[in-house]
Amino acid sequence: MSLPPEKASELKQIIHQQLLKMDVHGRIREVLAETIREELAPEHQQLSTEDLMKALRQRGIIDDVMKELKFVTDVNETERTSAPKPSTHFVDREPPVLKKTNIDPTRRYLYLQVLGGKAFLEHLQEPEPLPGQICSTFTLCLHFRNQRFRSKPVPCACEPDFQDGFLLEIHRDSLGDGSKMVDATTMLSICDPVHMVLIKTDTFGETTLVASYFLEWRSVLAAENGITNVAVELLGVGTESKVSVGVLNIRLEMYPQLNKTLSSEIISTQFTLERQKTAEKERLFLVYAKQWWREYLQIRPTHNTRLVKIFAQDENGVNRPVCSYVRPLRAGRLLDTPRQAARFVSVLGHERAPVIGGGGGKQEQWCTLLSFLCRNKGDCEDHANLLCSLLLGFGLEAFVCVGTKAKGVPHTWVMTCGSDGTITFWESLTGHRYIHRAINPDDPPIVEQPKPLYPYRTIGCIFNHQKFFGNCQPSDAVEVCVFDLHDESRWKPMSGEAIKSVCPPGATSSVPPFPPLCASTIDAAVTSNEIEVQLRILVSEHRKDLGLSTVWDDQLSYLLSPALAAYELERTTGVSAGNEEFQDAVRRAVPNGHTFKGFPIHFVHRNARRVFATCLRSPFCEEIICCRGDQVRLAVRVRVFTYPESACAVWIMFACKYRSVL
Repeated sequence: MSLPPEKASELKQIIHQQLLKMDVHGRIREVLAETIREELAPEHQQLSTEDLMKALRQRGIIDDVMKELKFVTDVNETERTSAPKPSTHFVDREPPVLKKTNIDPTRRYLYLQVLGGKAFLEHLQEPEPLPGQICSTFTLCLHFRNQRFRSKPVPCACEPDFQDGFLLEIHRDSLGDGSKMVDATTMLSICDPVHMVLIKTDTFGETTLVASYFLEWRSVLAAENGITNVAVELLGVGTESKVSVGVLNIRLEMYPQLNKTLSSEIISTQFTLERQKTAEKERLFLVYAKQWWREYLQIRPTHNTRLVKIFAQDENGVNRPVCSYVRPLRAGRLLDTPRQAARFVSVLGHERAPVIGGGGGKQEQWCTLLSFLCRNKGDCEDHANLLCSLLLGFGLEAFVCVGTKAKGVPHTWVMTCGSDGTITFWESLTGHRYIHRAINPDDPPIVEQPKPLYPYRTIGCIFNHQKFFGNCQPSDAVEVCVFDLHDESRWKPMSGEAIKSVCPPGATSSVPPFPPLCASTIDAAVTSNEIEVQLRILVSEHRKDLGLSTVWDDQLSYLLSPALAAYELERTTGVSAGNEEFQDAVRRAVPNGHTFKGFPIHFVHRNARRVFATCLRSPFCEEIICCRGDQVRLAVRVRVFTYPESACAVWIMFACKYRSVL
């Protein structure tokens, strides 16, 4: 292969710069001197070029040079070739090298390294995954002072190979001092822990919460060289919160190094004082809550059966006041309106806490926000707490309602009180909104009463981050409830000061801070296309099994897009738009004497096989997929709408057109 003169000189220049960078000339001189000493001293013979090359090769210098000289292929050539399929198994082509990060020398950082795990005994019998084989993975998620991190997924094993580093910035809270370097004494007063959540993702993409741990990092302030190693034992969640699931080896390091370290006695004294202060506040609140509950029961004996929830267990089995699960949460530029926030919360998956054994009992578990977001699914309480926090962030007066649905099933939803007295219920699992108009049971029968459209039957209490009210009206039926929260004969309030003592901002270290929301990492167009291609293959194979041929109509598929966009817009805003244009386009695309059928369906996951199996269970969709007739043309369109935290609303429409034969 010959190169033009200008290209050859450019290549020589690149090689020369690389050799200078590696100091190859210096290394050759060293080898030359060493070779002369070893081989020429006795005989004083001439040293040939071959001898020198042999010596350089033996010492690995030539191999080092060739490794460093990586030649980049032509960009246009790579663009012409099709993109390689993404690997289904996480295999590092190169040894793990931690990326370098620019560090501001005027700021203080905590460098947290996860150096592998051990004793994950549940995966003791896990076979070693073969190259290219899909396997279950562990992912570690971290939150510290408004910063969030996520590790690379590693295959599940008894000793998972976590090799990740996270640079956590330690900044001051006070305005004006935020840019100053924090010293050891100031850092000792920062009681925010590093919240670590371990998530398992199975081969079907389903996520499971494995462990939730609060790491106390301040022990590094007493380390001589600013480095300390910690073995963190992770405990399970829910019913397994007392069972060990594994151990993580963690290394903590301060950047830049502290000029003056603290003594371990000072640090342990600080921890003891914080624990005592927290325990005293929680004890006083418990005493107050018991007194409040006694007073509430004295109003009416039947109050004992009402769903008045003052405390709830988190994923670690810790009892916390329900008000601490809610606080104003601003979504930055990720969500623009309260209704969009309701749509986002509704597309997060709904899953009840798992229960070991039968009996039909519901496991009590209110997740911390980080655990809920990292897992991307949770129970109705998790959805309601998040929606209430987002609505509070948008400046609305929002409350979480605890009550029941039909058949006495316990349920939570969200309520907002308008400045004009309008009461709106928000269903966090669907995003639906309902205006509440109370029925007056004392009205004569001739007076027409409003018919409630919401699914809620009873309401026991409502709360947010500052207020808690117990329903003490004669009936706890939602349809007759009057939401005049200033009337203490209807709603018994808790002391705002008591709530503030155990909830942020006046709270203690036992209440985990809220993490910020993260933008979606999903490419909506690429994901839509992938699911659509997979569905086409599945439909073609299914029809082939039935002895039917499949002809796809790409133009008809494209015409379905406006309908899918309109469905999502309606779910988000409650406004339907663009239906006339869609109907007109379909009429023009379907010739006279032909029949058109369409079937839209909505999912919150991206598994094409599960989608197809669900669609076949619908007789309408099955009729389209298995359509028989003359000149049958099939169409499918997938549209993925992305939301924060990589949540997705997936709209799919199957359609067909065929000549009607009587």
